[in-house]
Amino acid sequence: MLVSQLTKLTLDIQGFRVGRVQGDTSGITVDIAPDRRHLLFCSRCGSAAKYRDTLTSRYFRHVPLWGIPVWLRYSPRRVRCGHCGVKVEYFPWSTGKHRFTTAFAHFLASWARLLPWKHVAQLFGCSWGTVAAAVDQIVEYGLAHQDLSNLTHIGIDEISREKGQVYLTNVYDLNTSRLVWSGEKRTKATITNFFTSLGPSKIDKLEGVCCDMWEPYTQVIQDKAPKATMVFDKFHIVRHLNEAVDQVRRDEIREKGQKHKDLVKDTRYIWLKNPWNLTDKQASRLNALEKLNLKINRAYLLKESFRQFWSYECRTSAKDFLDKWFWWATHSRLKPMRNFAWMLRRKEENILSYFDMPISNGSVEGLNNKAKVISHRAYGFRSAKNYIRNLYHCMGGLPEPQIMHRFV
Repeated sequence: MLVSQLTKLTLDIQGFRVGRVQGDTSGITVDIAPDRRHLLFCSRCGSAAKYRDTLTSRYFRHVPLWGIPVWLRYSPRRVRCGHCGVKVEYFPWSTGKHRFTTAFAHFLASWARLLPWKHVAQLFGCSWGTVAAAVDQIVEYGLAHQDLSNLTHIGIDEISREKGQVYLTNVYDLNTSRLVWSGEKRTKATITNFFTSLGPSKIDKLEGVCCDMWEPYTQVIQDKAPKATMVFDKFHIVRHLNEAVDQVRRDEIREKGQKHKDLVKDTRYIWLKNPWNLTDKQASRLNALEKLNLKINRAYLLKESFRQFWSYECRTSAKDFLDKWFWWATHSRLKPMRNFAWMLRRKEENILSYFDMPISNGSVEGLNNKAKVISHRAYGFRSAKNYIRNLYHCMGGLPEPQIMHRFV
């Protein structure tokens, strides 16, 4: 099969024809010529337009053939559009001012899901900027054609982008476990931008929003999506409880000195782990420590008793248990546990919302780990823009432009 025939089978060139093919193992150049039988169209609005003049030849990088670089050579025509004025004609194998075909962009972007952009560029003999532009083109198309009509339950969380408390705020669809939106920082303005981009019609369809107790998040959610049920994520609540237990351990060591420090050395995770995850050695040591009258043991018992809270199916029963546990914690003479109990009391309404709408950010934590893997695989990103673009590409489940042949 000739290269010209392969070009026709794998590339959308309706309104054009394949001309001369020349080259060797260093590169193949395929000439594309206009088919005079077809109308010209404006590249901006798509309307039929009249011929004006012809520009000099342009080269468009195409998918390599058996490792040999392939270029399309074409002299674009300018048209006089009744709506847009003088514009370059529309040609279907490329978009905008990109000097590569849509098929090549799809090809590079597919590999960019698996490898760092730098490695993709080295593998296929192009620049890092070409790979970035290809991913940007695919992501831009996907975001423009993204279907969020069935978005009803979302999870909001932040991930660290680099050292120094530099964050991204990610919004996930809890039903499909995909990234819906990502933005720089962890501020009130960040989450406001998400709701602004979502629009009133889609906000009205939201039924549940799961997030942590970060005040800027909760304020914006209550303001922008008052009809949605806001649920505080139970995994974040448990994390706050574990932090309180660990603070009790540290305070007791500081209070009782070196002798007590030697007694509880290497026990931090014994107090924090689930009982069924303890090793035999850890379980034996926990059993010995429980016989001593330690403050950390009281905090541990409170932590384990709180586990029962999540087992209730009725909001009323859960509320009764929370009231009892609040009394136990506030009378435990353990300041970190009292502080945690009062935090629960202040946020009680949205914590109990879990029993009306049992959603959590469990899948979100897994997706955040995937986002970190994407960053580690590329040894980090210099800008938030590139990181966000890659997150959309790998985790957004975005639709892709139609091409005649999938090369990957």
